[in-house]
Amino acid sequence: MPLMMTSSTPVILGIETSCDETAAAIVAGTGQVLSSILTSQHDVHAKYGGVVPELAARRHIETIEVLTREAVERAGLHWRDLHAIAATRGPGLAGALLVGVSYGKALAYALRIPLIGIHHLEGHVASAWINRPDFPVPCVVLVVSGGHTHLYLASPDDRFELLGHTLDDAAGEAFDKAATMLGLGFPGGPAIDRMARTGNPHAVRFPRPYAKPGNLDFSFSGIKTSLRYYLRDLQQAGHPVPVADIAAGFQEAIVDVLVTKTFDAARRCGVRAVAVVGGVSANSRLRARLAQRAQTEGLHLALPDPLYCTDNAAMIAAAGLRAYRRGQISSWDMEAEAGLVFPATSRLRVRSTSGKRRTSRAQPA
Repeated sequence: MPLMMTSSTPVILGIETSCDETAAAIVAGTGQVLSSILTSQHDVHAKYGGVVPELAARRHIETIEVLTREAVERAGLHWRDLHAIAATRGPGLAGALLVGVSYGKALAYALRIPLIGIHHLEGHVASAWINRPDFPVPCVVLVVSGGHTHLYLASPDDRFELLGHTLDDAAGEAFDKAATMLGLGFPGGPAIDRMARTGNPHAVRFPRPYAKPGNLDFSFSGIKTSLRYYLRDLQQAGHPVPVADIAAGFQEAIVDVLVTKTFDAARRCGVRAVAVVGGVSANSRLRARLAQRAQTEGLHLALPDPLYCTDNAAMIAAAGLRAYRRGQISSWDMEAEAGLVFPATSRLRVRSTSGKRRTSRAQPA
């Protein structure tokens, strides 16, 4: 069904260039995604085993103008139909962010419309409502990706309070490193997911890192080290490496921790809704376990469509739409910030399972 727009219906162009994907999307005031285009750079970075910042920035420069134009055309709109441009301001790779912010700023200035700088995590959080505009708040939100594993309590007034965060490696980073050790290539998350489907998750048991009762922080460096030593011992003993079983066991350990802590946070905060966003939320095992647990406990669950789990511009446009409605417009001197901190309050006091209150100083997201 075609979108019925009026002159009062805001239309936002989103631009995402925080890492190695160049993306552009159009979201209308109804919440409908009119177009969403993304081009990956996996072919550029795969041979290096990770993202090369300078190469990422160059590819963004080569593709951003074509992608934004195509996004507008696919939406059946003209440049004059746009009400604002939302661009990822940070965090991310400095050079990559600079491309998106500079292009968005120039385009907004030329069209004489507002520019809105968006925090990358704010975009991921907004993705929970793209397919579920009626998803209830307050809710617990787990942001889990290659660079972040953070738990927040989201309030109806768009405030976010930090509940827990990773103390070292993020979950996605652990998947990437495990895939490298297993020779599965880059990016590691999807490779581990595919391989694990043919393995036995109970054949090789890995530790559940930082699984202290009542603690909502994460730590994944230990499980990575455990895998390294396990592979070393197998090789020294001359035993074959059961890659599928190892991938399944490694994945199951991380999924166990993510699911347990997320629903523990919901219980302790007294909310009946949980959203899980970010690149790792596309993991098939995590999605299955979350759905099963939500059904068992009778909680609402929001999982973005897999298209909106990894870095994309639809989530940036969706976050931009929310900011536009609040009147939060950026100034023309806004700059890209590689280390931009998520606009969350200090760590929230929550009740532990023993009934005692605990708190901790907030860390940058």
